[in-house]
Amino acid sequence: MKTPLLIEQHFHGCFGVDFNKASVDDVLLLSKEIFKYGIGGIFPTLVTDSVENIKKAISVIKSASKRQSDAMAKILGIHLEGIFINEKKKGIHNPEHFLKPNVDNYRLVEDDFIKIITLAPELDDGLVDYLISKDVKVQAGHCVSGDLTGCAGTTHTFNAMEGVSHRGKSTAMSALIYDNLYSEIIADGVHVSDDALRLFFKCKPVDKVILVSDCLPCTKSDLKEFIFADETIYYDGKKATSNDGTLAGSTKLLPDIIKRLNSVGMFNPQYIENPYNYHNLEQFGSIEWDKNWNIINVYQG
Repeated sequence: MKTPLLIEQHFHGCFGVDFNKASVDDVLLLSKEIFKYGIGGIFPTLVTDSVENIKKAISVIKSASKRQSDAMAKILGIHLEGIFINEKKKGIHNPEHFLKPNVDNYRLVEDDFIKIITLAPELDDGLVDYLISKDVKVQAGHCVSGDLTGCAGTTHTFNAMEGVSHRGKSTAMSALIYDNLYSEIIADGVHVSDDALRLFFKCKPVDKVILVSDCLPCTKSDLKEFIFADETIYYDGKKATSNDGTLAGSTKLLPDIIKRLNSVGMFNPQYIENPYNYHNLEQFGSIEWDKNWNIINVYQG
């Protein structure tokens, strides 16, 4: 079977590289290595950090995008996950760096290379409308609100958001029942149980599912202990957590997640095409898979 190349819109690094701290050469190395796994397009994702560090990371990623060659995953823009989220659902993010979601604060880091922003809609102070006017995709995440007006999608659905409730609104409930929303899901077998995945795939239109890894620098590396989001993270070979047990992100790449989903009967090839539609991208390159969704060959466009 052949499919388009994979698009990864939410990941913080791999091969020992952390996008918040990477050099241009680090980003180029990552984009070259990840292409071998069938990932043809990436949105490097920045975790909450100081304004100064975020601006520096954006500059590095933009510079790397201008130096890319063939057989590298195309850097398609930046996913800014942090800063404008709710402390009640902070996850691994450091609340010392949180800012009110308004235009003045956004302008502290604003750049035309930012294509996706995860924020808490309940804290919005005019930023959502501004982002829409700039054609930036707004995703609800690390939040509690069930009112997702203005949002194009939801970030790692179920994780770091108000869960499904039979009374009132919640973020996860809105993600499941509103068919216009694209919804990310981390289907690594750690972040979301298989029963919750079945609920998600049963509720969401097949063309609105966005598989993401949310993977960390330790993915495909020898790292067992590292600093991420100002926390020491420990990787035990299955999951990566802080000292108090908070999940910091995934440790699997998208092709590993796809293979796992197929093994439990929950994978649909349409999921691979959805990010192209979400971001209005033309397909480039392809992957040849065997019947068990192992990659046989990766082809450039």
